[in-house]
Amino acid sequence: MTDHYDTLETREPGIREAELFSKLPDVLRKALAAPAYADRLKGIDPATVTSRTALAELPVLRKSELPALHKAAPPFGGFVAGPLGSFGRLFTSPGPIFEPEPVHADPWRGARALFAAGFRPGDVVLNTFSYHLTPGGFIFDASARALGCAVIPAGPGNTEQQFELIEAYRPVGYSGTPDFLKILLDAAANAGRDVSSIKRALVSGAAFPKSLQDEVKARGIDAYQAFGTADLGMVAFETPAREGMVVNEDLIMEIVRPGTGDPVAPGDVGEIVVTSLDPQHPWIRLALGDLTAALPGASPCGRTNMRIKGWMGRADQTTKVKGMFVRPEQIAEIGKRHPQLGRLRLVVTRSGESDVMTLKAETVAASEVLRSELAATLRSVTKLGGNVELVGAGALPNDGKVIADER
Repeated sequence: MTDHYDTLETREPGIREAELFSKLPDVLRKALAAPAYADRLKGIDPATVTSRTALAELPVLRKSELPALHKAAPPFGGFVAGPLGSFGRLFTSPGPIFEPEPVHADPWRGARALFAAGFRPGDVVLNTFSYHLTPGGFIFDASARALGCAVIPAGPGNTEQQFELIEAYRPVGYSGTPDFLKILLDAAANAGRDVSSIKRALVSGAAFPKSLQDEVKARGIDAYQAFGTADLGMVAFETPAREGMVVNEDLIMEIVRPGTGDPVAPGDVGEIVVTSLDPQHPWIRLALGDLTAALPGASPCGRTNMRIKGWMGRADQTTKVKGMFVRPEQIAEIGKRHPQLGRLRLVVTRSGESDVMTLKAETVAASEVLRSELAATLRSVTKLGGNVELVGAGALPNDGKVIADER
């Protein structure tokens, strides 16, 4: 049995990059058949978008925008060209956001994530993600079946019935949240039920802290993490190397400065932006609102795609100061007006029962003139007065945070 799902995973990175961007123009042409993309990408020649530099010139579509866009033009906000009947299933997620499931095999791209976690054809998998209206259960169900596994569509809850299924079918694999895995294991131990057939797991949808990882491992289960969304399916996944997560094939991931579409420097924390190459339902620069950073080099497991550190928080740091919203986009605008600066961070505190803003800015040439200019720009952009603190290059943390609300 090979250590990799297919040869795509071990391609030379330059070959992968060339192949992804050779497909992108055609995907863009198909996207332009949808009215919302036709409007957002007006004037764009798909034939010219064949590099990351060219892709970064396209507008970002923020996931946070989707509920309003879907409500204005139901069900998909005008971002889907095909008729509803051309899809296999139709879902909703909180927002509400509406998602169609393409009809081709492994529509959520999860088979290789399960493979990396040790699942193999012929395995029986207990899938405890919800099958009710949202796509979670079907993402893992379709992925496991694409790999050649048999799936128990258990969903969450009802542990007593879950024990009956586990003791009857003896599943070797578990997919679900790490929290429910612990609930299941604890309840089985208390009830004297046998769930020892479960030897491996792919978990997602919630934090999986080191303490819980150690506990699950001590109970004989080799568990791996995956990062996915209801829009894209499996975006990145852990491998036996246990060094970050490998980005899925057929996705182009960018990491951008929160509030912008501008790629960050290698290794810097930023917001995940994904372009998918599914011609039936492409996503063009979908900003997920999640923070991460790229890891250098290739994974020791032999997979050569981009690696990320995993989920590192949320990019939407909008806060309200003195009754007015201050947004990451505004801090990015200040940076654009003063390109000689490094990282910026707006710190919001309270003093004397009043909100106080302090803009911290990295610079190698601090001066009172610069401080005064920045204070003026801060007021111009946010319509609020604030303090300015100039700090040395590299003084601010590399955590993707541009607004820190410390009230």
